Amino acid sequence: MGHVTETARKARRRSRGGDQAARSGAPGQNPQLEVPFITRGIPTYDLLGDDSLAQIEATADRILAEIGIEFRDDPETVRLFRTAGGHVNDLTADSWNIKFEPGMIRDILKTAPARFTQHARNPARSVEIGGEAVVFAPSYGSPFVMDLDKGRRYGTIEDFRNFIKLGQSSPWLHHSGGTICEPTDIAVNKRHLDMVYSHIRYSDRAFLGSITAPERAEDSIEMCRILFGADFVDQNCVIMGNFNTTSPLVLDGVTTQGIRAYARAGQGSIHLPFLLGGAVSPLTMAGSVAQCLAESMVSCALTQLVRPGAPAVLASFLSSMSLRSGSPTFGTPEPALGSLVMGQLARRLNMPLRCAGNFSTSKLPDAQAMQQSMMSMMSAVQCGANYVLHSAGFLDGLLSMSYEKFIMDTDLCGALHAYLKGIEVNEDTLAFDALAEKGPGEHLFSTAHTMRHYKTAYWDSAMDDNQPWETWDEQGGIDAATRANSRWKEQLNAYQTPPLDPGKDEALQEFMAKKKASMPDAWY
Repeated sequence: MGHVTETARKARRRSRGGDQAARSGAPGQNPQLEVPFITRGIPTYDLLGDDSLAQIEATADRILAEIGIEFRDDPETVRLFRTAGGHVNDLTADSWNIKFEPGMIRDILKTAPARFTQHARNPARSVEIGGEAVVFAPSYGSPFVMDLDKGRRYGTIEDFRNFIKLGQSSPWLHHSGGTICEPTDIAVNKRHLDMVYSHIRYSDRAFLGSITAPERAEDSIEMCRILFGADFVDQNCVIMGNFNTTSPLVLDGVTTQGIRAYARAGQGSIHLPFLLGGAVSPLTMAGSVAQCLAESMVSCALTQLVRPGAPAVLASFLSSMSLRSGSPTFGTPEPALGSLVMGQLARRLNMPLRCAGNFSTSKLPDAQAMQQSMMSMMSAVQCGANYVLHSAGFLDGLLSMSYEKFIMDTDLCGALHAYLKGIEVNEDTLAFDALAEKGPGEHLFSTAHTMRHYKTAYWDSAMDDNQPWETWDEQGGIDAATRANSRWKEQLNAYQTPPLDPGKDEALQEFMAKKKASMPDAWY
């Protein structure tokens, strides 16, 4: 073989790269996979048999019948459950224990819809929740944000809006989410107004409203009435609230009053025990799942007592713990298995499910972050979850929202669009003609079948570097987090605000100004 100079090798690599770009276009272009929500094309994974599932359900019923749920600071919720047949025991003047006969809660849940539409202000972005539909939404609830430039810091309204814009710019998310990060530069009692408005203004997708106080829930719904019209809101789901039980086995008045506010308005709600194994739930996963089922069912049932047919989503947030230190751990295998079981239980109840997401305790957008995220996220798509909150940005055990991980996670979500599509088998995809065209020993690069499908056959990541090592090295040896840092800045720079009716925008701002003027700032 003759001597090839380094210059010639570089020129040849550049030529190959140029030919590839000409053939397939810019990286990350997968328009055939862009949908307002995913319709599952692969089966769910059923981990347990019927006998084991029945044992878990029986234990959940026993928890409700023999231990019960404690309710606090909401006599109206207690009245509703008492009227429905719950056995109420007064604990104090403002707390009650209610026990439920086996099967009672399941009977109440029969009026909950198995699938429903959450309408977006852009009708093309409305999502279906339930059945074979899968909806990805950003992470939720972090007090801190971080990026490679400024490090970890408290979130602001600017960060909040940036993440909405990044979500709106990604074809691999379907929902704008809710409290993507806490905007700590706005008073606690007023920031919900700015958050809901930011979702409305900077995204045209569906979103979550406030749940931190009953009046804030009411404000969120009222802003939707301004946006969609009161009659439309009364008959359709346009907003949802994400409600946590206070585990183990407690529902406080702030939560139940918020649930009743959303249900009364016919709006959706997600009902989520946050279970830390060994701390607020049994450390064995079967026990945690039984407790999760009991708590979520009772929380969901409240919606049906208020307004039968109100959309409600069964949910789980299963997590493990480092038993040496007491620290929560995320993205571990046992909760992933628990999510698979929750999927089976939700299908037996005929209810939509929210669970799992791109979870991680890593402090950086690194290998640990993505390894843990993949473990958890795959459990969500395999179990049949319909609404996947925490699909992008989750870092630091949910304490931090990361700009770089948001980009890395959305790229993974794009790959999951292709994975969930499944494999189509027909005469064209079996591709006999691709082999027959040239016969044995010949490459298939230029066959008619290859030319028909080369643009859409494979998922094309916008983030992965699949070049030869030498090319990657010549271009600076840039790692994934650094590439993500550049990409989120590019996406923000290219972002375009979706149009909003000026009259509705003015009415929303007037509502916010009046509400804010009616109360002093509260920072705690």
